[in-house]
Amino acid sequence: MKLIVGLGNPEKKYEKTRHNLGWRVVDCLSEKTGIKNFKKENKFNAFVAIGEFSGQKIILAKPLLYMNNSGQSVRAISDYFKIVPEDIIVVHDEIDLPLGEIKIQENISSAGHKGVQSIIDRLKTNEFKRVRLGIRPNQEIIQKTEEFILEEFSQEEEKIVEEEIKKAAQLVMAALSSNPC
Repeated sequence: MKLIVGLGNPEKKYEKTRHNLGWRVVDCLSEKTGIKNFKKENKFNAFVAIGEFSGQKIILAKPLLYMNNSGQSVRAISDYFKIVPEDIIVVHDEIDLPLGEIKIQENISSAGHKGVQSIIDRLKTNEFKRVRLGIRPNQEIIQKTEEFILEEFSQEEEKIVEEEIKKAAQLVMAALSSNPC
C-alpha cells in the first residue's frame, strides 16, 4: 500500500496559489488513475480516496489542516493503515527550484518547507519520497516568502504550472508502476 499526499491549504481562496500545487497534482493523479472517491475523513483531517493502480492499493490524500500542520494528517493515515514512511510520497511546492522544474528525492531535510517539516516531525523521520515542484520565478522575489507562496500564478506561469502538474503526476505513476508492493 502506498500513500500519496498532496500538500496545500484547505480554504477555497488558496485553491490556485503556489502553495497548493501538491493538492493539484493529487487531483490530476485522481483523474489519471481513476481513484476518484474522495471523502472527507474527520479521523484523518483529510480528503482521502482509496483505490488500485498498477496492481497495488493506493491512498490519495489532501490534508484539511493548514500546511504547517500537515504532519498530523499524514501520521494519522499512516498509523491507521500501517504504512511505513518508505511507502509515502509527499507532493509539494518548492521555492528553491525554478518554476516548471521537478525533483524526486528522499531522505533529505525540509529545506525550510514548514509542511514537510511537520511531516518529518510527526513521522520522526525524513525517509519518505518527496516530489518537489518548482515555483521560483525567473525574476527576483521582492515580497516576503510567506506572501509570495500564497499568491496565485500569473496567466503565463499557469501554462507552465499545468504542464508541471501533468509531468509530476506521470512521474508519480511511473514510480508506482516500477515499485510494486
